[in-house]
Amino acid sequence: MDLLNKHKFHIPVLGLGYTLDTPINVAPYGISSVISLVDDKLMEQMREFYCQKFDLPFKAISEKVEDFRAKRITSYLNLVDEIVSTKVNDLKKTAMDKSEELEKYFDMLPDFSSIKEKFKLGEKSRQFKEDLYNWVQEHLPVGDIDVNIMTKLDKVNSKDGEELPIEYNDAHAALRGFANSNLSSSLVLSAGMSPRLYSYLEKFKDFFPDINGELKKKIILKVSDFRSALVQGKMLAAKGLWVSEYRIESGVNCGGHAFPTNGVLFGPILDEFRKNRDKLLETCRGVYETALTKKEITHPATTPEIKVTAQGGVGTNEEHNFLLDHYQMDGIGWGTPFMLVPEAISIDTKTLELLRNAKEDDLYFSGLSPLGVPFNSVKWASMSEQRLANASAGKHGMPCTKQFLKYNTEYTEKPICTASKQYQKQKLEELKAKDLPQEAYKKEYDTIVEKECLCVGLGVSLLESKNIAVGPTDKVTVCPGPNLAYFSKVSSLKEMVDHIYGRINLLDNRPRPHMFMKELGMYLDIFKKRVDNFISNPEDAKEKKQLSAFQKNITEGVNYYTELFKEKKKELVKEMEQLLNKYPILNREL
Repeated sequence: MDLLNKHKFHIPVLGLGYTLDTPINVAPYGISSVISLVDDKLMEQMREFYCQKFDLPFKAISEKVEDFRAKRITSYLNLVDEIVSTKVNDLKKTAMDKSEELEKYFDMLPDFSSIKEKFKLGEKSRQFKEDLYNWVQEHLPVGDIDVNIMTKLDKVNSKDGEELPIEYNDAHAALRGFANSNLSSSLVLSAGMSPRLYSYLEKFKDFFPDINGELKKKIILKVSDFRSALVQGKMLAAKGLWVSEYRIESGVNCGGHAFPTNGVLFGPILDEFRKNRDKLLETCRGVYETALTKKEITHPATTPEIKVTAQGGVGTNEEHNFLLDHYQMDGIGWGTPFMLVPEAISIDTKTLELLRNAKEDDLYFSGLSPLGVPFNSVKWASMSEQRLANASAGKHGMPCTKQFLKYNTEYTEKPICTASKQYQKQKLEELKAKDLPQEAYKKEYDTIVEKECLCVGLGVSLLESKNIAVGPTDKVTVCPGPNLAYFSKVSSLKEMVDHIYGRINLLDNRPRPHMFMKELGMYLDIFKKRVDNFISNPEDAKEKKQLSAFQKNITEGVNYYTELFKEKKKELVKEMEQLLNKYPILNREL
């Protein structure tokens, strides 16, 4: 029986903690999701929690253990894999019966799935039941337990005052932790190119074809444009490493850190991938095969394939299907809407209620991240409230306990975090010495004190959802994308899946812009702010050049959408025209 139609969506990584145990909740139902590998301490806490829950032996891995970070990550991933396998086996045992869990599995499948069709037939015939039972034992699709590494988070570590070798850097150790695990899944590399991390991948055999030409561990690159995909794909192929999937994210993105382009819109980016997909495949394949030959590694039995998927701002079944059909995407990421599905992610009750009530004006593009990268957030999160209260009391900055985001060397030889007390004390003293006018002073002051401790804040909600004790000053940072504004119902996993496939509608009864228009509006906001800043410093030739390119990219994107939708989606062209009328600055000479 050909029953291999699977879900056409995945759940991307959401912060450090929100999807840390999501595979345990969704993988048994055939849904893939992504775990962040940033916080090994958080993983160690969750390993202890789940060992207690499932009555499994637990032995702590302390920071005194050699290579503790990698070992903690390996141990947690192995535990998640074990729990998912147990759940799947339990599910398989019920295949001859009409169990609620197996019915739930099939009920969530897309309507085109032949598995679902066969299951219905199986209710009528014992022979079909036996056929289905036998098939389920060998072929029941299970969701992937994928992992994410932000390549920028590769802090150098020390022991007894001495810097450790590069393989003990944060990202390198996280990679080793995944590579040494039992998982057969994918590593998602995000936040840009890292040649030294890519070279480190060569040390692990699971990323190369085995004697049967199969890959136990695959590579997914999160990219923002075709050129970046081609450059990185060739770079990895030259090492004998195949990129199995290119995951394109729009500027609206799925929450958390955002990496906006210089005004290049999502539609034109997707169109370039659609037109040049064969070029990407053939270019990388030739380089890959040459590299495997040089390394004397068995070539794959079949020609390696690539998947191209998209994510960021998707909110309706119509948008989902349009990306699949028009741009020939292999799958779609649904991130932010799952922030309202506690059955899938881990979130505390108070934060869940905050997100449920959040509207457009509450969700914003912030400067919270110490990395200096725009960060999607929501007003009134408890960490932001505490940070502002502390600043008002003259207590600027936060204790730097986890130290994953230590990158600034303005005042110190060794990097420190821009959200830390140490950094903000010196930065504010420097600002005070400038003796700026009040308005200019406040603008710089707000930028400095806006930085937040993401290392702690993005894990607290997970711990509170499990009733694990947190420190008295540990508060929640939350990272929804702007798409959350149009969802306000706390939903079950099945309800959200039904929404994705168009079987029900979970959107609020109020206007929601098309995902392409939402991104366009975000870029117009960014352009306006940058132009306003440029007006005060018109001699900045570099910024003028970038703004000219930004303006040109938006204009080309608008022309692309006009041509794309002028026949079948005239209302969308009208929506775009109304949006553009709010930004006359787009048509001004710089």
